[in-house]
Amino acid sequence: MTRKKKRKSSKNKISNLTNTILSILKKERNKSFNYKQIAAKIGVDDASSRNQIIKKLQQLKAKQEIEEVERGKFKAIVTTEYHTGILDLSHKGSGYIISDDFEEDVFIASNNINRALNGDEVEFYAYKRLKRGRREGEITQVLKRAKNDYVGVIQIQNNKNFAFVIPDSTKMYKDIFVPINKINKAEDGDKVLVSLDDWPEKADSPHGRVLKVLGKPGEHNTEIHSILAEYGLPYEFPHEVEDYANKINTAITKEEIAKRRDMRDVLTFTIDPKDAKDFDDALSFQILENGLYEIGIHIADVSHYVKPDTVLDDEAYERATSVYLVDRVVPMLPEILSNNACSLRPHEEKYTFSAVFQLNDKAEVKNQWFGRTVTYSDARFAYEEAQAIIENNPNVTSSAVERSQINSTIPQDVSLTGKEYQADQAIAEAVLTLDKLAKIMRSKRMRSGAISFDKVEVKFNLDEDNNPVGVFFKTSKDANKLIEEFMLLANRKVAEFIGKQKPQKTFIYRVHDEPDESKLAALQNVVGRFGYKLNFKDRKSVASSLNNLLSEVNGKKEQNLVDTLTIRTMSKAEYTTHNIGHYGLAFDYYSHFTSPIRRYPDVMAHRLLQRYLDGEKSANEDVYEDKCNHSSNMEYLATKAERDSIKYMQIRFMQDHQDEEFVGVISGVTDWGIYVEIIENKCEGMVSVRDMKDDHYQFDEDHFALIGKNTNIMYQLGDEVVVKVKDTDLVKKHLDFHLIGKHNA
Repeated sequence: MTRKKKRKSSKNKISNLTNTILSILKKERNKSFNYKQIAAKIGVDDASSRNQIIKKLQQLKAKQEIEEVERGKFKAIVTTEYHTGILDLSHKGSGYIISDDFEEDVFIASNNINRALNGDEVEFYAYKRLKRGRREGEITQVLKRAKNDYVGVIQIQNNKNFAFVIPDSTKMYKDIFVPINKINKAEDGDKVLVSLDDWPEKADSPHGRVLKVLGKPGEHNTEIHSILAEYGLPYEFPHEVEDYANKINTAITKEEIAKRRDMRDVLTFTIDPKDAKDFDDALSFQILENGLYEIGIHIADVSHYVKPDTVLDDEAYERATSVYLVDRVVPMLPEILSNNACSLRPHEEKYTFSAVFQLNDKAEVKNQWFGRTVTYSDARFAYEEAQAIIENNPNVTSSAVERSQINSTIPQDVSLTGKEYQADQAIAEAVLTLDKLAKIMRSKRMRSGAISFDKVEVKFNLDEDNNPVGVFFKTSKDANKLIEEFMLLANRKVAEFIGKQKPQKTFIYRVHDEPDESKLAALQNVVGRFGYKLNFKDRKSVASSLNNLLSEVNGKKEQNLVDTLTIRTMSKAEYTTHNIGHYGLAFDYYSHFTSPIRRYPDVMAHRLLQRYLDGEKSANEDVYEDKCNHSSNMEYLATKAERDSIKYMQIRFMQDHQDEEFVGVISGVTDWGIYVEIIENKCEGMVSVRDMKDDHYQFDEDHFALIGKNTNIMYQLGDEVVVKVKDTDLVKKHLDFHLIGKHNA
C-alpha cells in the first residue's frame, strides 16, 4: 500500500514545467533563483515537485537555455532583443506601444499586456514576423507606472471583509480589490480616490486602499473633484502654503521702486475676459518725440514674490499651471497673489516685468528694452468694450496720451456703442493704434507661414447652482487678436534676446515641431470628403493650404470637425531648453513670458531673463530640462481635465433635452458606432451600431463609413443626421444617441 501511494505521488507531475521555469526566469532576468524560490513562485512545496524542479533546472542548463551563475542559483540566457516604450491602451483591453525603436506603434494583444496599465513605461519584445500586416509584441515587465491613483465607485461586498472599486476610466481594465480595513470610512456606492498598493503574483486584480471619499456619484462637486483627482490635480492648497503666501509683504515700497524703471506716468490699461479675476498683463502706450510708438507689455512680477526653495515655489512648480474647468479656476498660486498682489488691477501700483518696444507705422521694432518696472493701470477693459472702440472707430483727433487726461475708468457694464469712450481720446487712440499695428503684425505672421487657428470654444451659462442653462460659443475678434499679437511679440522677442546670445545660454522655449506627413495625408483623406484639397509641396505651401482650409470651412456645418482634425494633425507644443522654433506661429524663437500667474514656465523665464540681465553665467541645462518636461506633462493633464469638465457639462445640459430631436454632423466613425456632434450646441455623443436595427452595418475604414449590408445605406464622416438623446451618464461621461435617420436639408 505504501509503495502504491508513493507511486501515485510521483506521478503528480507539474504540467508545462519547462515553460513555467523559463517564464519565471525571463520575467525577472536580472535576478537569479534557486529551486526553493521557483517552487514558491509555482506554489508547490512537496518533495516530488521540488525534485522535478531540480531535475528540470539541470536539463535546461545542459541545453544552455539557462545558466548557473553561482552554486544552485540560475538565470535565463536571454537571446531576445528587448525594447522600451509607453503603452497606450484602448477601451477593449488591447493597446499599442509607442517606442523610439520603431517608426510605427507596436500592437499588443490583451493577453500579452502582462499587468501593464495605460501610460506605463514598459519593456517588451517585438515578434520578428509581422502579423496581419502590423508589428506585434509582448510586454515582459512594467518599468514605471504612469499613475497609482484612480477614481471609481466602491462596491462593498455583503457579509465579506473586502470591497472592489470600479474605475471610471474605460482604459483601466481591472477592478481594484480593497480590504475592508482600507476603505477609509467609504460607504457602498461612494465615489472614491483609490491608490494601488500591490498586485500580488496570483491575484487577478490589483490591491489598493481608499485615499479619499469624493462624494456621491452624479453630484456636481463630486464629479468636478473626481475629474481633478483622476489626473492628480489638487483643488486645495496645503495650509502651510496658504500661510506662507498670506505672510508675504505685498506693499509697494520706495526702496524697491528705486531698483526699477518707473512707468507709472505712462498710459496703461488691461484688456481681459469680462469674468477674469486675475490680470497678469497690461499694455502701455505713448507716442515719442521721434514719432515712434512706445508700447510696453507689462507682466505681473510673480518671481518677486515666489522665491526658489520655498514651500510656495515648490507648490507652484508641482501644479505647473492653473486649471480652467467649466465652473471654476484651480489656480497655480494662492488667491492673495493671483487675485491681489500680482493682479494688475485698475488704479493700483504694481511690480511688473516688462518688455518695452519702439515701433514705427509698419509695426517694425526699432528699439527694445527688458527689465523690472513699476506700473499703474489706468483702466480695465473687457474684450467686448475694446471691441466696441474698434468697431465704432470714433473720430480721434487728439494725440495727447498723458495719464492726466484720463478722467475716469470706463465702467465694465457700459452699453457697447463706443460713444461713451469718445471723451477719453487718449484711451480710444491707443486702442485704435494698437489694433492697427496688431493687424500688420498678424498679416506678417501669416505671410511667413503661421497657421491661423480660430477654433470655436464652447462655453456655458450656469445658474447659481452650476446648472447649465445655455450654451454659447466664444470666438476671437479684433480685440482678442490685438492682445494676442502683443503677447506674441513679447514672448518672441524675449526668447530671441536670450537665444541669440553667445555663448549659448539655458532658457525655456515653447517649441512646436512640423506636422507628421502621415497625419497630413490622413487629414487630406477626411477633408477630401468635403471637396477640400491640401498642398504638401513644401513647408510654406502646407501652412498656406491649411490656412485656406480653415478659412473655407468657417461658418459651415463641418467647421468644428475640420478644425478639430486639423489641430490633431499638428505636433504637440511643449516646453524644452532645446530650441527648434515654433511651426504653428512661424517663429524661430518663442517662449512663454506673459502669464506667470497661471504658468510656471513663465516664472522660470522671468528668473532666467533677470539672471542674464544681471550678467550671471548660464543656468544648468539638465535641471531646467527636467522642469520643462514636468511642466509639459502637467499642462497635458490640465488640458485633459478641462476637456472632461466640458464633456461632463454637455451631458448635464443634454439631460434636460431628452425629448428633442437635433441635427448633427457625424464627427467620427468606428466599428462600434458613429459619433455625432450636434450643430447648435457642439455636444457630441455616440450611436452604437447595436442600436442601428434597420440593417446589419459594417465598418468601411477606407470611406470612414458604416454601410448597411442589405440596404447599402451609408453613414459617412461629415453626413448630417437627426438624433435624439438615449442615455446620459454623468459618472462615465457618456452621451448616447438614438439615430432617427439622415437629415434632409
